[in-house]
Amino acid sequence: MISTQRDNPSLADVQQLLDDHLADMRATSPAESVHALDHAALSQPGVTFWTVREDGVLLGCGALKQLDAEQGEIKSMRTAPVARGRGLAASLLGHIVAEARGRGYRHLYLETGSDAFFAPARRLYARHGFAECEPFADYVLDPHSVFMELELDSGDGSRGTSGGQEVIGEPVLGGTAPDFQ
Repeated sequence: MISTQRDNPSLADVQQLLDDHLADMRATSPAESVHALDHAALSQPGVTFWTVREDGVLLGCGALKQLDAEQGEIKSMRTAPVARGRGLAASLLGHIVAEARGRGYRHLYLETGSDAFFAPARRLYARHGFAECEPFADYVLDPHSVFMELELDSGDGSRGTSGGQEVIGEPVLGGTAPDFQ
């Protein structure tokens, strides 16, 4: 069974996935344009971290960082190479968006790369309603970054997940992007 659950970014398998994520970011972007968080930063207050696992095997991860009471940022989305193409990234993205709505956020942001390597991630986010925007929070214009925003309608009374465990059903999309940040 595949499930999404809050998890500890300091676990050995998670650290390896995050190390691989950071290595790819550093290989495709200049150092000043790498904004992915390591396991220590993902453990800080204000950051909620989830993993996707199948029978205990790590398949992917992602996080939601609170920017303020009405804004959040998606961080460190990553799908393990063996799990790509199964719709896990789309399911995890849906989980994070639902959590942001449940918290009453009005805006959900992300930063990803502008290189062709990041094109699958940008397409995934666009399919889920994200649109390009100006830099947010402490980001500045950067030719290696694409900033995206999803406006959330928190006035409809909808609530997100409680942050516990959620069972993932059939994949939402046929493909997943290689890496997300």
